Amino acid sequence: MVCDQIDKLEFTGDDHHPYYTSPILEAACQNAHKVVDEILCRSPKAIQSTDKSGYDIIQLAVIHRSERIYNLIYDIGERKNLYKTIEDSSKNNILHLAGRLAPSGKLNKRRGAALQLQRELQWREEVKKVIFPTYITRDNIFLETPAMVFTREHENLVKDGEQWLKTTAESCSISAGLIITIVFAAAITVPGGSNQDTGIPLFTQDIAFSVFAVSDAISFFASSTALLMFLSILTSRFAEKDFLRSLPKRLLIGICALLLSAISMMIAFSSTLFIVFGHQKPWLLVPICGSSLIPISFFVVLPLPLIKDLFQSTYISEFGPRRRGKRARFDPDNIRLFFGK
Repeated sequence: MVCDQIDKLEFTGDDHHPYYTSPILEAACQNAHKVVDEILCRSPKAIQSTDKSGYDIIQLAVIHRSERIYNLIYDIGERKNLYKTIEDSSKNNILHLAGRLAPSGKLNKRRGAALQLQRELQWREEVKKVIFPTYITRDNIFLETPAMVFTREHENLVKDGEQWLKTTAESCSISAGLIITIVFAAAITVPGGSNQDTGIPLFTQDIAFSVFAVSDAISFFASSTALLMFLSILTSRFAEKDFLRSLPKRLLIGICALLLSAISMMIAFSSTLFIVFGHQKPWLLVPICGSSLIPISFFVVLPLPLIKDLFQSTYISEFGPRRRGKRARFDPDNIRLFFGK
């Protein structure tokens, strides 16, 4: 291990701080929290390390979106209040740094421009909780506030996110509209027909008809919900803050409702075939049911990655007490930060 090799080197002073500078800074950029934890255990003063631009481990963690490093050293700032006011040579505080566009490698970990922008907004909101309130609107030497830096850096990403959401919503709206048309027509022309005198369907006592009626109703209401969600996305103003929770939640609800409506439609279709052929040609039920499982499996599997990403990105934070529940090996009380030196 690198730390073991460094410990074998000859040095002067009370620790190996100079030898750990390059490894700990690189680890901060690469989100290698175990490496940072190990180095701080062996040399607490390594937290003072800075790169050629004067950025230390905390600033690099924000610039490179290293959430594991950020969570690891959270206790230091929370207890010592030392990086709430830290600034670089251009008077950029860490909220200015959070306003910069993340490296492409970190952005590409999220699916679609909208989720990429959501992650950037989550970083900004997290860092905003840490710094002093007066620093939220504080200018740098270029007379830019953190909000101005974020808007300038993410202008293209906002446009790409808007286009991605519109394209997705338009495609899904067409599918939802088709399902509404199909299941509404199926509800009017019930399988087996109706009594000419009373208008009551002939197969109301059949269990398969009850399954058809329930699944058809679920499909209709779910597809209607999905269509409304997608229309609300298309008519949104697409402001920066809307990408944080509002738009992703609408998209998640819309896709889940569309998935439910498609599955319910297939169940209603299979129930209709059972009513028609169940008594006269029961052998046809096996290939019919087997064939219906194919589109149902596709309905479930294909949108599942997007649903998973939307849910995790919107409801499972990379920050917060749950992520910080596992304590670091180093003792935060032994860490001393000397910013600006």
